[in-house]
Amino acid sequence: MVVRRDSAVGEQGPTGANKTAKATKVSDPSAAENSARETTAPARAASASKPAPAGQPAPVSKPAPVKRATARKAAAVKKAAPAQGAVAAQGAAPARRKASAAKPESRTALVRRARRINRELAEVYPYAHPELDFENSFQLIVATVLSAQTTDLRVNQTTPALFAKYPTPEDLAAADPQEVEEILRPCGFFRAKTKSVMGLSKALVENHGGEVPGRLEDLVKLPGVGRKTAFVVLGNAFGRPGITVDTHFQRLVRRWRWTDATDPDKIEAAIGALFPKSEWTMLSHHVIFHGRRICHARKPACGACPIAPLCPAFGEGETDPEKARKLLKYEKGGFPGQRLKPPQSYLEAGGIPAPPLGAAG
Repeated sequence: MVVRRDSAVGEQGPTGANKTAKATKVSDPSAAENSARETTAPARAASASKPAPAGQPAPVSKPAPVKRATARKAAAVKKAAPAQGAVAAQGAAPARRKASAAKPESRTALVRRARRINRELAEVYPYAHPELDFENSFQLIVATVLSAQTTDLRVNQTTPALFAKYPTPEDLAAADPQEVEEILRPCGFFRAKTKSVMGLSKALVENHGGEVPGRLEDLVKLPGVGRKTAFVVLGNAFGRPGITVDTHFQRLVRRWRWTDATDPDKIEAAIGALFPKSEWTMLSHHVIFHGRRICHARKPACGACPIAPLCPAFGEGETDPEKARKLLKYEKGGFPGQRLKPPQSYLEAGGIPAPPLGAAG
């Protein structure tokens, strides 16, 4: 039997006197060793904190052994650090796109992102405008009807001869269809377009006194005029807000995930709900300008896009900045624009007028 003390130092009582250490019987010698080791550990720690007596070397405390698992974990963290840094260096935009793919975008976040894109585009294209040449509402509505399934540039190169010969709705309504067809031949589908613009002119003369009406419900009743054409006329000839859902507009709003709709009327309603009505007309110009110059249908110039960090579709086109710059069109790439007679603000920003029909270049 082994007899041990519970403590090497007696516990102090309330009066400050040391209590006598009690003797305890231990039947197992190994248990006695373990108990003594546990008891003396605090004593060693306490003695290590006390200064060593004069003439005696200070006790050296041994560091606690590091567990192998902890060491392996620390090494793994250190090894992963460079990889994490490389991922962070790729930019915030891909991370945001990955996060948005994992977590659906809320309605509030969508509205904020859409409006920020429009603000960014307004800074890139402060001179955005309708790219059809016109001097009055009659010329604008005819040019818009002719722009179906062809470019604004081709329409602008064709309409000078048309309006020179038929300057008013009365003149065009009474024209010889074959002569009109010959003028409109470069626009493509010239027979159908001749029928539309002549029917449109007759309706203006018979129903509206030869004037283009300023109401949506009247415009959409005219031959060849749909909601897209009506909003072009209302927004640019009468100053009334409207969203122009052409092919460029449809493509970009789906790439930006503003809507999944494919029907133009549903797209118009969905996008109209994201923006104040006062911004609709200029929003249309910004989006269409961007679609023609950078965000092309077949090969968008992603690497030269000013709104790439906000675009969920970044990477569908060329991402290399140098290669992307070679894809830019019109004034962004140093090429002529769509209009023969563009606004002065466009010219001051470096825009180049389009050449007339048949001109070299």
